[in-house]
Amino acid sequence: MALGINRIIFHTSDQQPFVDGKHNPGITLGPFGQHYTRNVTWARQAIAWNTYLARCSYLLQQGSFVGDLAYFYGEGAPATVPFWKPVNPAPPEGYDYDWINADVLLNRISVRDGRLVLPSGMAYRALVLPSYVDQVTLPVLRKLRDLVAGGATVVAPRPIHSPSLADNAHGEEYRSIVNELWGPVDGMGASEHDYGKGKIYWAKSVGEVLAAAKTPPDFEYSRPEFDSELVWIHRHDGDADIYFVANQKERPEDLEASFRVEGREADLWHPDTGAIEPATYKIANGRTTVPLHFDPYGSVFVVFRNKPAALSRTLPHPVRTELATVSGPWQVSFPPDWGAPPKIHLDKLISWTDYPEDGVKYFSGTATYTKDIEAPRGWFKPGEKLFLDLGGVKEIAEVTVNGRGLDEILWKAPFQIDVTSVLKPGVNRIQIQVTNLWPNRIIGDQKPNAKKQYAWLDYRPFRADTLLLESACSAPSEWWG
Repeated sequence: MALGINRIIFHTSDQQPFVDGKHNPGITLGPFGQHYTRNVTWARQAIAWNTYLARCSYLLQQGSFVGDLAYFYGEGAPATVPFWKPVNPAPPEGYDYDWINADVLLNRISVRDGRLVLPSGMAYRALVLPSYVDQVTLPVLRKLRDLVAGGATVVAPRPIHSPSLADNAHGEEYRSIVNELWGPVDGMGASEHDYGKGKIYWAKSVGEVLAAAKTPPDFEYSRPEFDSELVWIHRHDGDADIYFVANQKERPEDLEASFRVEGREADLWHPDTGAIEPATYKIANGRTTVPLHFDPYGSVFVVFRNKPAALSRTLPHPVRTELATVSGPWQVSFPPDWGAPPKIHLDKLISWTDYPEDGVKYFSGTATYTKDIEAPRGWFKPGEKLFLDLGGVKEIAEVTVNGRGLDEILWKAPFQIDVTSVLKPGVNRIQIQVTNLWPNRIIGDQKPNAKKQYAWLDYRPFRADTLLLESACSAPSEWWG
């Protein structure tokens, strides 16, 4: 999504009927496609992830992409974006970019107020030709000359010659334009040359070029850890600026992000829940700084829309207190005809793969944990919320309290859910439905002592000796207030 993908298509899903008495994982076609059908164990819960994708896609289709750089991928073969190798010169951190081809360069791009613009409204601060684009045709060379003369900033190596034999008869014109446009720039000594209203660069970093053009980074962030990493994308829609920002680490992160936006309040739009909330922010020096909290691999939209009442806003930071740890025992029930017993008793939470009985060890599907829990009256305070933290879950969980289901499917860390509306002082019956993946059942079916096969499929991607995947709730649950 941070690379610009904003419409998700599920490619090569298996279309298979339900078969009486058999559980069909829907795995066919060998290693091709992806196993995403109504027969996956988590098909019923897939709506949570699909809704996340839909919210992200919708917001990322609003307005226009914002990028400071247009990279031209050349006219050679293969005529495509060189995704198989690093970009050189690399786009500097904090700036985004597009790729363009010769058709766009020749027929659609022009210069306005020092920026390269397209009829769609897209605008770029500089045009970059990667180091491998050292051959351009005469029409492209003429267009580069006209763009720079009109005020454009171009970063490009000095062309060696044209890749087209059709330009052989125009060698003198070709050499004249190169000498006129690049002047002394040779990639070793001189690195910039003024031409007309614009300038051409080579052997200078793109970051230096943008700094000289007084174009600050679009997005910056602090790094609480040496390897903290965010990815992002920026879109502009009317008076709104929309940033999608995502954590690339499997751990929580608290950091400050700085956006090249001023004069508007910052709000946080959460694509996993649909919740929208105001954010703490500070506007100064043409930028807005917003503190952000990320769950492991978490993401958020930072949206700037409304005019601010003040240049800063500070909101209270919620404080969470651990109230109790939920220990065993638990009753766990399994659906019939899936190889597991109807019910087991667990003194403590463990992975199903650690249970001695094969029907549980190799179970794939949804099982239900049940436990009665005493909630002291002192937990319930006006204006405060109560959360249940399920700890480690593999892979998806749904929570019911006192027979009332909560309208939230937990499909990613942290597996925490607000139970304020359903919990009551005294005894509460907690039910947690946990769903794992298909591999363990497929592996168990291939064991030499297997008496029955429960997973019906014509391609088995796992062998009998494949390691089992950890499943179920395998860490203590906690109450938070």
